[in-house]
Amino acid sequence: MKFLALAAFLAALPAFGAAQGYCPGATQIDINFCTKARWEAADRELNRLWSMVKPAADARGTGPQLLQEQRAWLQRRDAACEPELSSGGSAAAMFYWSCMEDLTVQRNTALQAMR
Repeated sequence: MKFLALAAFLAALPAFGAAQGYCPGATQIDINFCTKARWEAADRELNRLWSMVKPAADARGTGPQLLQEQRAWLQRRDAACEPELSSGGSAAAMFYWSCMEDLTVQRNTALQAMR
């Protein structure tokens, strides 16, 4: 329950620095926002790649399997990153968003290979 409240709070944070190419952050909260903005960029790329890869997989008849794989990957990613939130402290969000970004970038590489 505590995780859900924290996750909802983090999701509601504005994408501070999202329009900036570089945001070094002077405080931990600045760094947290910047880390979230980097994950959001990786997530937008994931969605862009998915919009190309999924129709191609559907045309080959492998769309349902790819969709199942993607859903499983999302669950694994989220499960792998959730423990970062329970570490507590002001840097917990930074560690969480960094984990989400890292795993999303890895998935993007895999999706790019499927194009």
